[in-house]
Amino acid sequence: QVQLVESGGGLVQTGGSLRLTCAASGITLSANAMAWYRQAPGKERELVTSIGPGGRASYINSVKGRFTISRDNAKNTVHLQMESLKPEDTAVYYCNKLGTALQWGQGTQVTVSS
Repeated sequence: QVQLVESGGGLVQTGGSLRLTCAASGITLSANAMAWYRQAPGKERELVTSIGPGGRASYINSVKGRFTISRDNAKNTVHLQMESLKPEDTAVYYCNKLGTALQWGQGTQVTVSS
């Protein structure tokens, strides 16, 4: 059974940092391009960043220079280091394959207060 579990979210003040973790079971992530998505209240889920099997990363403009995606194939995990957080980053964050999505996990809530 494939399962994706996101963790590491929380409540931080503007300018704070968080490190999110995506742990997978039932699938080996190393051969897949992975991505972090987020969904803010009243908005559609959006792609935030992705990382290819070889480590090449891509980011949407609003998070460039602040977010860093990484992967640890030995641990079958993907991480998202978030720095200089802004209230606009408030959302539930999810991880998934960049292509055909697996079953979505529960996500992890990130709340940035002003």
